[in-house]
Amino acid sequence: MSQQEQTEPEPVTFADLGLGEAVLKALKGVGYERPSAIQEQTIPPLLAGSDVVGLAQTGTGKTAAFALPILDRLDLRQKTPQALVLAPTRELALQVCEAFEKYASGSRVSVLPVYGGQGYGVQLSALRRGVHVVVGTPGRIMDHLDKGTLDLTELRFLVLDEADEMLKMGFAEDVETILADTPDDKQVALFSATMPPQIRRLSKKYLTDPIEITVKNKTATAPNITQRYLICSYPQKVDALTRILEVENFEGMIVFVRTKQETESLAEKLRARGFSAAAINGDVAQVQRERTVNQLKSAKLDILVATDVAARGLDVERISHVVNYDIPTDPESYVHRIGRTGRAGRSGEAISFVTPREKYLLRHIEKATRQPLTQMNLPSVDDVNSTRLARFDDQITTALTSPRVDFFRDVVRHYLEEHDVPEVDVAAALAVVLQGEEPLLLEPGPVQRPERDRPERDRPERGSRPEQGRGAPRGERRQRRESDQPMATYRIAVGKRHKVEPRQIVGAIANEGNLSRRDFGHIDIRADHSLVELPAELSPATWDALKKTRVSGQLIELQPDGGAPAGGRSRKPRH
Repeated sequence: MSQQEQTEPEPVTFADLGLGEAVLKALKGVGYERPSAIQEQTIPPLLAGSDVVGLAQTGTGKTAAFALPILDRLDLRQKTPQALVLAPTRELALQVCEAFEKYASGSRVSVLPVYGGQGYGVQLSALRRGVHVVVGTPGRIMDHLDKGTLDLTELRFLVLDEADEMLKMGFAEDVETILADTPDDKQVALFSATMPPQIRRLSKKYLTDPIEITVKNKTATAPNITQRYLICSYPQKVDALTRILEVENFEGMIVFVRTKQETESLAEKLRARGFSAAAINGDVAQVQRERTVNQLKSAKLDILVATDVAARGLDVERISHVVNYDIPTDPESYVHRIGRTGRAGRSGEAISFVTPREKYLLRHIEKATRQPLTQMNLPSVDDVNSTRLARFDDQITTALTSPRVDFFRDVVRHYLEEHDVPEVDVAAALAVVLQGEEPLLLEPGPVQRPERDRPERDRPERGSRPEQGRGAPRGERRQRRESDQPMATYRIAVGKRHKVEPRQIVGAIANEGNLSRRDFGHIDIRADHSLVELPAELSPATWDALKKTRVSGQLIELQPDGGAPAGGRSRKPRH
């Protein structure tokens, strides 16, 4: 044995970190053997009573990094809350709560999740009985503090989990209020994927000589996830997704979109095509949300259409595929999204739809993750039909093993005796009955190609000036000129001082208002507002959706414009 082999250090275990016997026993029960990097570096200083700032992303094991030392130091005789964990979303709060309960298995530790959408009654009765750990979202915690129903006067530990996300979601004021209104001698642990100035300021103001720990491993994606992308135009996406669903062998799937409205719209379109799909977004009631996730876990539901925020904390092992129907605008969101698959060591598939104008986002993701994505082709009609025929064969094979076959064999034999018809014709007739009016095979038809592949005659002639101005993409202005749809001029409350560009206006209004990009005419960006040509008759649903639409963080406050038309041809809108 060489000298190097003799002196090589033994791997660190949880017992080496100073945790007590009760916690070590619980860890053994859940099968944890070795601490992750964030756990190895964070647990000892937390056990020693130091404040900690941990820079680590989702999937690094940070929940155990703060939960284990808290559980090790709880006083089970105290009935008022000793530990408070703030999380940005209900899903993450529930996930953290479940982790605490798992690590505290066999003990008398009481953990309470507190979040919006859940009835106050359950939370109030638990608080009256006494709880040791509260895990909640800032908004609902503030509600309890305002009502006087949550006593934090004896709080010993406070954790900010995914602090950067909480600030992005507008919880900065609530978080600061909670930090300021809890005991000065509490121990604070702050975990964040990034360290923006606001987080740095929070740390300096509310933490005492914190130990800063950085774990870098998660701009890299998991090696067990295969990553592909498909170049397709916006109108092509639904048909492309439908074909992929037909040919891919998937168990459960999450389809990520950018807006709440798109979750409902896409889920409805998928259900109309025969797929088991449901939407999850911030407007879905918590009871319905939990029911939907449980259906996904139990295979009663196959496809979840979700926004980024709604999917935070979602951990379902049977998710084999993630589809970025709308590619995310930053690499961190991409890594987080595709991390919903490939769980527990299983393999996963990630497919991203990329329009020709979004190729730069693809390049950013590849650069940040240091991993190229593989381009895939749109499944052809032959691919889809081969899959359908194979599925039909499997149905026949499975049916042949059914105990009901003997009964129907007698029924068919009786028919053959009464009618002089070949057996294969009877089988074909039964297949017609089974299939109904829906054709078994996909009919060949024209497939819309990405804009980069369209023939030159589909584009405006070089040097010509499009009638519709800057707002509509080039390939769609020609379609606008050929359309008789009446247009009107609308005013929105964002302009040059908000540093907006036509593409931002088109993207926000199209996504939120469920409009096509071909519905846009001329866009005139002025100092403090912009004029946009849109269809003269917008539906009530579109008006309602656009009331909440923001561009560059500013509400657009869409309204009919009373001044001169943006493009000189519009008429007043009707709604």
